Amino acid sequence: MSAAVFSGGTRPGTPESRRIVLLRHAKADWPQVPDHERPLAERGRKDAAVAGRKLAETGISFDLAMCSTATRTRETWKLAVHELPQRPRTVYEERLYEASLGDLLALLNETPDDVFDLLLIGHNPGMHALADALAGQVEGDALARMNRGGFPTAAFAVVGFEGSWKSVEHGVGKLLDYWAPHD
Repeated sequence: MSAAVFSGGTRPGTPESRRIVLLRHAKADWPQVPDHERPLAERGRKDAAVAGRKLAETGISFDLAMCSTATRTRETWKLAVHELPQRPRTVYEERLYEASLGDLLALLNETPDDVFDLLLIGHNPGMHALADALAGQVEGDALARMNRGGFPTAAFAVVGFEGSWKSVEHGVGKLLDYWAPHD
């Protein structure tokens, strides 16, 4: 992980600096249940905990976590959050399930301005599309690593930007880092 992410738990540089961490749910199983109800596979349970440890290593103290209501995202969050030094306020958001890029941008635009560090736990292709769309700038090789890996399960991207959540749009951010298990 790059040094850009390791902030020692402090807020980003200026009063209007914000960070979004986009976490894709861990590997899900394929039992005979509706897609929304698919649980994590054994590998997914292991990867979710590892992702949580890697999130803790970023030093980001999340103000809010928004998690899809799907079983696999809730299970991912339950395992990951135990690895964080403190549990952020969590909202389970139905609109994150099968969200398009436009839906995700709308959700970000609705985020209260007292939130500086936001964690979204969702699905692909939305998480990858949002990270790619927001990244007007890139720190190091984060974009190349993200695009090479295709944003696999339990991967996350860290995007920083300046300004209000209402100003979030294509190209407004800087991709600070990207991490994926099994890299």
